[in-house]
Formats: sequence, structure tokens, C-alpha cells
Amino acid sequence: MSNILSCENIIKAYGKNEVLHGVNLELEKGKIYGLIGRNGAGKTTLLSMLSGQNPITSGTVTLDGAPVWENTESLEKICFSRELNPMNANGANTMKVKEYLRAASIYMPNWDKEMAERLVKEFELDVNKRINKLSKGMMSMVTIIVALASKAEFTFLDEPVAGLDVVARENFYSILLDELAESGRTFVISTHIIEEAADVFEEVIIIDKGKIVLKENTQDLLDRARHISGMAEEVDKAVAGMTTYRPEKLGRSKGITVLLKEGESIQANAEISVQPMSLQQLFVAMCGKEA
Repeated sequence: MSNILSCENIIKAYGKNEVLHGVNLELEKGKIYGLIGRNGAGKTTLLSMLSGQNPITSGTVTLDGAPVWENTESLEKICFSRELNPMNANGANTMKVKEYLRAASIYMPNWDKEMAERLVKEFELDVNKRINKLSKGMMSMVTIIVALASKAEFTFLDEPVAGLDVVARENFYSILLDELAESGRTFVISTHIIEEAADVFEEVIIIDKGKIVLKENTQDLLDRARHISGMAEEVDKAVAGMTTYRPEKLGRSKGITVLLKEGESIQANAEISVQPMSLQQLFVAMCGKEA
């Protein structure tokens, strides 16, 4: 089984518009990564280049040292199951679900037909419907089936839970964890629904304006994140010299997010409040507009 998919100094430009700026990233086998960022941050572009679907302007993508681009041996181990667009009225979207899955089975050398059929039944998917006639949730189910049944060692899913209700989302994450435990595959999940997925992500990758700003074990990251609030001068004194994000002022009061480094700590007292943060709150603090 392949061990490391990595990119070095990836730049992607469309004409004069550079959308990825010198991205370096290493993905290890047997983990679920969460890739989060705002719309237009470069998530889909990055995944399309890691999977060899989109040429790189400069830089390299390698799987265990071998190039990915136009390398059949590497590409057979990578699957990027893209979000389906209901607005497209041509191409793959005119296929029936069963035709789309059959095409995927031909393209994916390790396709698990039994798994695909089991998931179709589990999701109660009508395989005789055309892709562009499906609801948003049903399109997401097709995306999930292709990703999981591909059995690709490195599998990327773009907004896999979009349109799914909370029961279906929980079901997906349960299936995903079972598959990880059984196969040791690597998954990268790009999603805007951060809160409920945070427990599933072993590591989180935050991308902002075409740059990776953070890649870290999710729990370790949250153990370092704090929201500090209180009288402005006391807050400023408590966080002096620390890595801070998104200061918010209301009169003489102030709130600010802190990422503690090793050896740093802040204790709550009568003057300041110190609160833990969720992954979603931390993401907003790091990538949202200044308050």
C-alpha cells in the first residue's frame, strides 16, 4: 500500500490569476483529513491537482516519490469523487445512475461492485433516474458511493454531505470510519459542514486564499485554541506576545482568539474569561473577516 502523497511548492494560475500560491502538503496513509476553507479558497483546485485531474502551473505532486501527473500506476491509487452539479444538462449528468456507476467501475481498477450495490440499497437510491433529475442529497449519495466503492488508497470527497439530512450524514460518517478501520485507506473530506465532522477528522487542513495556513491533529489543535474575553486592557495584557486572531471590541470589552504554543497558558480570573473553542469557531476566527 502507498504511504505518502505529497505536493511541493504547487502554484496554479489561470492566465494572470494565481489561485494557489506555493502549496506544500503531505498526506499519510490511514488517516481522515478534513480540508476546510471559504468558497474560492482553492480546495477543489488543490484536490484536482493532487489527483492528476488538473495540470499544475509549477511544482510537483508525487505518490511515494513517483509523479502523479499522467502516471497510470499512481493515478490508479487515487480517486477524486467530485461534487455533482445539478445545473449541468449534458455529459455525465444525462446518464442514469446505474450507467454512471458502471462507467466508474470501468475507470476505477479496484472497484468493489458488491460495496456499490450495498450502498445503493442502504441509501435507497433509484439507479434508473438520470443524474440531473436527482435531488441534491441523492447526488451526494452518488458521490459517496463512487468514492467508497473505488477502493482507491487515496480518496478525496468534495462536499460529500451537501443536501443530506442529519441521519444520512451520521450514516455516512459511520460507514467512512468502518471503511478506514477495515482498509487503512486515506480520505480527504472537503466540507463546509464543519462542526459534526470535526470528530471524524484525525487531522485538519485549513486553506485560505490559496495557501495552507494550518495542518494539525484536530484534537491537539483544539487543545491549543482559546477565546479570551473581558476588559480590553486585561485581555491585551493576558495575550501579549501570543498568536491571536480576530479581535472583537465592544465598548471597553474585548474578545480575541488565541492559539497557545507549547509552554503557554492563560488562566481565567475575575478580569478575563477563558473558553475552549470548537473547530468551526476557530476556523471563523482564522479565516473570517476582522470583526
